[in-house]
Order: sequence, then structure tokens, then C-alpha cells
Amino acid sequence: MSDSSPLPPVRLHPEAELARAALSTPLLSRAARLARWAGPDTRVDAGGGLAEDQLPAAAELLGLSGDDAAAYASEAWRVALDAGLVEIVDEEAGTVRAGEELQLLTAGSPADVLAVWLAALETVVADASVPDLDDLVDALDEGGEIDFSSLDWDPESEADFLDGVLGNLYLLTVSEDGPGEGPVPLPALAASMLVPDDMGEPTNDVLEQVSDAMMRLDDQFRALEPVGLVEYQPVDEALMADADEEPAAPVDDTDVSRYGMVRLTPLGVYGLRARLLEAGFQAPAVGELADKGADTLLDGTAGYGQAAARAETERWLARREALAAARELLAAARGADAGAPLRRLRCQQALTLVGAEAEPALREVLDDPELGGLARVWLSERGAAGVPAPSEAMVFWLTIDTVAAQLAAEGNSEELQALVEGLAAQHGGFFSAAWRVEHPATADVLEAMGRLHPDKKVAKEARKAAFKARSQQGG
Repeated sequence: MSDSSPLPPVRLHPEAELARAALSTPLLSRAARLARWAGPDTRVDAGGGLAEDQLPAAAELLGLSGDDAAAYASEAWRVALDAGLVEIVDEEAGTVRAGEELQLLTAGSPADVLAVWLAALETVVADASVPDLDDLVDALDEGGEIDFSSLDWDPESEADFLDGVLGNLYLLTVSEDGPGEGPVPLPALAASMLVPDDMGEPTNDVLEQVSDAMMRLDDQFRALEPVGLVEYQPVDEALMADADEEPAAPVDDTDVSRYGMVRLTPLGVYGLRARLLEAGFQAPAVGELADKGADTLLDGTAGYGQAAARAETERWLARREALAAARELLAAARGADAGAPLRRLRCQQALTLVGAEAEPALREVLDDPELGGLARVWLSERGAAGVPAPSEAMVFWLTIDTVAAQLAAEGNSEELQALVEGLAAQHGGFFSAAWRVEHPATADVLEAMGRLHPDKKVAKEARKAAFKARSQQGG
């Protein structure tokens, strides 16, 4: 995943809803309870962790029991400390007091609550990439330093791997052709990091790496669930049993859910987007352009999928009077630059959401060489009276402009190929006339038609027309 190109826009849930979800997460609620419990007699060790003799009382307060109760209480305390819910008063004495952030959980704004939760999230993500504590103790050398080579563990690469997995999970969640809020199989996530795109059948070595990564991710997602980042269905324990052991019940090897299923929660989407922005990625959110000008809206939604572009445009239109909005959109759609065709397509799509009160704005541009075609389409679709027929030159110009926009939006898609085939079939002399169209993208469009059309004879006609158009443009 590159940080140079924008990620697909995400539709975030309202901050108030996300803040309520953050407050109800097991880990943050435990951390808050410990912060309110801490008093003058509370002591911490040299690293800021809750003193060992106080862990049983902390676990009891949190309603924790079992072998892992102390560990869970210790984790909650560490989150409270890192998130500013408690702070150390005297390091030598190990005394603490409530932190300034604690009151934000009850008296702060939703944004304040989410800021505290994000600090907790950072702690949990950092801890998730650390190996088992027993392994760390075994790896301590005589000087008290950790011998990472004996662990076969590189802290930086392990953190990068988890960040990459979370980034891919975010991308799958927000992409229009992804599972959305549905779960993602753990093997698919592991493979997304380890199997090269150009590899056909994965080798046994790669498959073994994927299997090892799945086991690491199983532990990590179990650790990330209590902070509310994900909902996780762990790997079936039967899959990890020794080969000599008889399974307790019949197993279905074709059930992919047995290998782990994970989905980002709405709060998790919010959190990962915040982390991606902090790391320098462009991670837009629907609604960010609502208070911008029409030029920013049309350029900003150029790379959006259709659903996200529509949602963004609806929010933009909701803040404006229809006639004024239509005039602003049409003015922003003009231009001869490379991005202009896609701006006009987005403009045309935006205008489909505007009511009949915008009609005067469309009539005002009927004679405009760049906008007259789309204005006629809009008026005709609404059954407006007195719409002049377009000239042949305008029809061809609009056709070239539309194909150029589709190329910019989708590339060589199946839909565009169908459009190209339809154009060539409907107009017998299309290419003999199209190369003369005075549009900056004429040659590029005709070349694309030559690539896309399955009929070799028609494709050759398109390439010849593209050559003539480029010669006419002096290129």
C-alpha cells in the first residue's frame, strides 16, 4: 500500500456514536475503572506498572478471575497510564494520581473521548507485536538486555508487518468492491502480505510462511479485540492440535471460517484511518468536501467510486440552494486540461441529484461548446420543452469527452469496452468523423478504442483515426 496515492474514501459513523462505542470497549472501561480506583496508597514499579502485590485487588475490582486475571489487570493499568487517565506523581516513591484525561471520559466532547481511545489503541497495537512474555524473559542476557536474535524476532519488522496487515484490512473494508463491513478470512489477510501479486500457484515455502503468519495474527487479533478495533472469530483450536490426536468432533476442511475471520468495527475504521493519516497516507472521509467549492468537489471525487462520489455530492448539495449549486458545478466543469473530462462526468452525475429548479442554469449553457451537450441531456431526460437538437459536431465532441472521462475513471474496464463496441456499431462512419473532433483527448480516446475493440478490422480503423488525429494536433 503506497502513501502517495489516496485510499478510497471511508464513510465514518458519527463521532458521538463512536465515542459511546469507545467508552464501552472492555479495555478502556477497565482502564477508567482502575484510574478512578487509584489513590494515595496505590503504588507502581520502576516501569510505571501496577505493583505486583496490588494486582489481585485490581483484578477483583475489574471482576477478573482465572490464570490471566493479573495480566489483564496489568494491561488495563498500562493503558490507563499511557492514555493519561493516571499519572505518576513521584517515580521514586511510586505514587500516582488521576490524570487530566480521566475527566474527559465523562465531561469531554466526543472528539476528546476518541483522542483518549486512540492513545489506548496505540498501546495495544504496540503490545500486540511483542512476543510472549515468557519468551522475552528467556531471552534476557546477563546484562538484562533482550537478545532479539535468540527470539528470531525483529521488533521493527514485526510492527511493520502488523501495520501492513491492518492497512490491508482497512483497504478491503473501505473499497467499494471489498467485503465492506463483512468479515475477512485470516488466510486472505496473511496471503496479502506474503504472496506476490504475480505468483500463480504459491510454493510450499510461501504457504508455510502464510500458515506461520496466520498463527501470529490469531494471537494479535485476540489482543486487539478488547480495545474495540476488530471483531474476531479465532482459528479453530482443532486445527492447531497435534496430528496424532483424534479431533473431538468431525471437522469440515472446506469451512474457511475455521481458519479465523476478522472484521473492522466502525470504531476500528475510525482508529485505523487516524493512524494512516498520522503515517502520511491520504485517507479521505466522505463529507470532507461538503464545505468546499465545486471545483474542489469535482476534482476531489474524481478518484472516488460511484457510491462514495454520490454520497459526497449529496452532502455538498444539501448545504446549497439548487440553482446556485448547478451554476457553480457547471462553471467548475469547464476546462481543456487532462482532468476536465472526468470533472464534467462528475458534474453530470451531480446534476442528476438536482431538481427541476436548476433548469435555468442548464439553459444558460446550451451554447457552450463544452457544456452544451450535457445540458441537453439533462433537459431532455426531464422532459423540458424547447430543447434544441445538438449539432453533429457537438454529439461527437460529447462522445469523445465521455469516453475520455470513463478512461480516467475506470481504465480499460468491461463497461468501457461495451461502450466502445456500441459506438462503433451504431455509427458506421464513426472513425472517419471522430478524428476531426477538436478535443484535447481525441487521439488518446481513439487509441484506446483500438485497444479495446475485439474486432481486428474495427480496431485497425480506430488506430488509423488516432494517427490522423495526432497529426492534426501536431503531435
